[in-house]
Amino acid sequence: MPQQAWSDKRERQYEHIKDSAEDRGASTDRAEEIAARTVNKNRAQAGESREASRTSLQDMSPQRRGGIRSGNRLGPNSPTKDQLYNEAKQRNVEGRSKMSKKELQRALGR
Repeated sequence: MPQQAWSDKRERQYEHIKDSAEDRGASTDRAEEIAARTVNKNRAQAGESREASRTSLQDMSPQRRGGIRSGNRLGPNSPTKDQLYNEAKQRNVEGRSKMSKKELQRALGR
């Protein structure tokens, strides 16, 4: 565990994230890096750190981001038409403004 002034809660969080990453197949070094970055970002957002980058404070929490990524599938919880449209816009899909949700899904290869 990194040598920092973490609370007991943050130490438990670090161990849990590290174990989860290892269970998913990450190497020990990579799991430690993921856990440390996640805990440090959470500390910054909670005001527990002396310094914090602007992106750490303005960005969404790592837990929320992971939840959004895992929920990005088709079915009852599929992405909305607006989400598909924004992705199509990023990929420069032509004719996206006139496409239905199904057409956007097809154009994006979903």
